[in-house]
Amino acid sequence: MHGSAGETPFLHGVSPQMHGTRAARRPAHHGEGAKVARRRVKRTYLTEEDETMPVMHIPGHEHQRPQEVTLEEIRAVMGECRLCPLWETRTNLVFGVGNPNARVMVVGEGPGRNEDLQGEPFVGRAGQLLDKMLYAVDLDRRTNVYITNIVKCRPPKNRDPQDDEQDSCIGYLREQTRLIRPRIIVTLGRIAGMKLIKPDLRITREHGMFIERKGIWMMPMLHPAALLRNQSQMEGAFNDFLILRKKIKEVCPETYYSVTPN
Repeated sequence: MHGSAGETPFLHGVSPQMHGTRAARRPAHHGEGAKVARRRVKRTYLTEEDETMPVMHIPGHEHQRPQEVTLEEIRAVMGECRLCPLWETRTNLVFGVGNPNARVMVVGEGPGRNEDLQGEPFVGRAGQLLDKMLYAVDLDRRTNVYITNIVKCRPPKNRDPQDDEQDSCIGYLREQTRLIRPRIIVTLGRIAGMKLIKPDLRITREHGMFIERKGIWMMPMLHPAALLRNQSQMEGAFNDFLILRKKIKEVCPETYYSVTPN
């Protein structure tokens, strides 16, 4: 695994700098054996204010470093999660896919219809486009990147996930990120960018720009579903992937030659 023990760096209060070529919760129910604590944390990648957020403790690993658990254990803790109403309409919980040793992490907003049916993120038309653009810069969901979403259950009719739904699910993403410890996080679309990077993100103006927080490089990109609706943005989106490739070669070149597939 990557990095040292402790919190993921970008969870702490840091003033981000821009880089690049362009500018009410329900009671916890985490499944069998799950333990959930509440604490005050600085939500810099959600808001700039302190909030009470869930912190998961993996059964059997309560006193060990986050890297010593596995994604499978985190998924088991989720069980049949009912933290928000989205569980009532889901077919499958969509946890994530990819290499747990990846230095690059891609985060979307939530599953769509195909993802809900198959239990894997980005498998519909938008996912096919994402795979093509990843492939163009030598990235692949099975070998050197990890893909997940803010919420793990499909919102009805593919609507945007609501704030309370995002807040209920963000603890899982926190645990995934703590385990994977990526050097680069790419957010796809307005919702994910606003949640993870800054609440006032203007995706059409700021996509392709990197924000650095204590060694974690974060970049918002246009969502591939939006590109399918407006193909005039395709060229700019592809340029973002070229920027991503350049940053990978700068901060984690091992992505291209030494990441061991799961």
